[in-house]
Amino acid sequence: MSIFQSLFKKKEKPIKIISFDGGGVRAIAGIVFLKKLEASMGIKTAEIFDMFVGTSAGSFNAACLAFHNMSADKLKKYWSQSYLKRMMQTSFFWDQASLIQARPRYEAQGRIDMLKEIFGTGTLGESFKPVLTICYDIEKRCHEIHSSQLTPEISFVDAISASSAAPMYFPTYQMTNGTWKIDGSVVTNNPTLIGYIHAKQHFNTDNIKILSIGTGVNTKKINGEASAKWGGVGWLRNDIMAMMLDSEIHNDIAKDFLRSNYMRINSPLGDINKMLDDDSEENLERIHLMGLDWWSEFGDEVINFLKD
Repeated sequence: MSIFQSLFKKKEKPIKIISFDGGGVRAIAGIVFLKKLEASMGIKTAEIFDMFVGTSAGSFNAACLAFHNMSADKLKKYWSQSYLKRMMQTSFFWDQASLIQARPRYEAQGRIDMLKEIFGTGTLGESFKPVLTICYDIEKRCHEIHSSQLTPEISFVDAISASSAAPMYFPTYQMTNGTWKIDGSVVTNNPTLIGYIHAKQHFNTDNIKILSIGTGVNTKKINGEASAKWGGVGWLRNDIMAMMLDSEIHNDIAKDFLRSNYMRINSPLGDINKMLDDDSEENLERIHLMGLDWWSEFGDEVINFLKD
């Protein structure tokens, strides 16, 4: 191709990826934001993005949008109190008053039944748009990627159940192939960079834009002097898991690496409960309002970001 031809060559459109953090019920905020985005752009989320990536609760959001070409409005209904009650069925053995949680807080079956109701026997290879989820194989002690390209035979039920088997909340999940998995957030709660690497291979381009959706940042100060006296129980009661799974370091790396091709939607939690499973009306309303605040703050910028 001559220099003259290259100057007038049509600019390649960027591949657009949407990446969802884990965060339990706080993942609702991202869906509220996407409802506003769909209303503004006049098309569904799956028609805006070329690939969907998610960890933990984010894997559920990514899968619903990618597989069914589901609207954000319909997806939000699966986060209603009635569905959350079905998903989070308290274990018979869990003692709320106990300092030491000897068993997972919730049974797995309610969540699995709901996923079967939504996805049936659908596999990642049958998805309307490519989708990628992350989990951790506890026997091999390494992360595992499930995607439309790499593991098209894996069912959505398996992929999401594995990616969202949060330690202490849900039991370790046994896949159909017999392997045992836990929540992908123990690897990364912000799967942006993993999504980028796989999209680069799948689409054979590095012209990639990524919109990353968080689930709120806990900025509450911890008493340093008091923490010096904590043992295992003290750290568990004061959210050591959330500290270890903080996704903002991955955000900093992605921002430096991808620069103008990366945009992050997130904010401090404020009055929202830091716990992943507070499905009270008051807390869900606060999460909903956080999503609306995100639209007010980031909406116009996101629309401009998504322009080819």
